[in-house]
Amino acid sequence: MTEVAPSDQLLVVIDPVARRTDGESVRIAKDVLSAGAATKVCLPEGPEEFARALSRRGVRRPVVVGDDRALLRAVSLLHRRRELGLCGLSLVPVGGALTLARSLGVPTGAVAAARAVLDGAERRLDLLVDDSDGVVLGALRIPPLLSPMPSEAPVRPWLRTCQSLVRTLAARPGRLASVPGPGPGPSRLRVEVDGLLVVDLDQPVEAVSVTPGGPGGAAEVEVRPVSVGAEASPLRVVGRRVTVSGADFRYRADAVVAGPVRTRTWVVREGAWGLTLPVR
Repeated sequence: MTEVAPSDQLLVVIDPVARRTDGESVRIAKDVLSAGAATKVCLPEGPEEFARALSRRGVRRPVVVGDDRALLRAVSLLHRRRELGLCGLSLVPVGGALTLARSLGVPTGAVAAARAVLDGAERRLDLLVDDSDGVVLGALRIPPLLSPMPSEAPVRPWLRTCQSLVRTLAARPGRLASVPGPGPGPSRLRVEVDGLLVVDLDQPVEAVSVTPGGPGGAAEVEVRPVSVGAEASPLRVVGRRVTVSGADFRYRADAVVAGPVRTRTWVVREGAWGLTLPVR
C-alpha cells in the first residue's frame, strides 16, 4: 500500500440521507473539518447533483459524509469517469449502513472519522470490477436461491393485504390440507477462478463469496457446498478473475443487491482506488 500526504483543500459532499438521519453527526463532522482545513461544502439533493459536485471538485480532495451507499456511489462515479487513479477519497460515515466503512478501517464516530480525514494517509485498495462496469469495494456474496436479502424493498401494501387474507382464512377450519410453498434452497452455479473450474452445476452450493484484497492483488473466493450427511468443507481459492454462471441468481455487492443475471465475471484491479485511513 502506498501512502500519500492528504491535500489541505477539501470538498465536503454531504449525502442527503445522512442529513436526514443524523443531522447532529453531520454538523459535528463539518465543524471539525472546517476547523482543520480549507473546505467547500456541497449539499446535493439527489444523485445528479452528487455527481456534479464530484465532477467540479478541481484540486480539492473529496470527502463524502454519508453511509456505505454514498461511498459506493462516489467510487462508482469516479470509476466510470476513469478518474479513480487521480482522485483519493475520504469518508465520514453517517447513516444506518456502515458495515463496509467498518470493514475498510474507517472510524465510525463523527469526530474520529473527521480527524482521520485531516491527519490520516491515503491507502491504495483493490477493487472488483464486473463485466457491466459495476464495482465491489468490500465483499460480494451470492446467497441461497430464493433467500431474502435485507436490502430488498419493504412489504408492499398489496402483499400485506394478501397476508392478512391468508391469516383470516387460516383461522377458519379448512377443508383441504395446506401445501407448503417452496422455501429457500441451494443454488446450482458454475464457479471458475482464473479459468479453472471450482464447482460445476451438478454440485449444489449454499453460498459463494468473493473478497478483494487477497495476497498479491488477488481475490479470496469461498464456495460452500451443500452438506450431505457430514458437513462439507468450504472450497477456498484465490485468483484475479472470477466467473459465476447458472440459473438466474442475485448477488449482494457491498450494500447493493443486483441481478438477476445468468453469468457475471469480476476482475481484480489492484490498488485501483484510494481511501484516507488513520495512520497506523
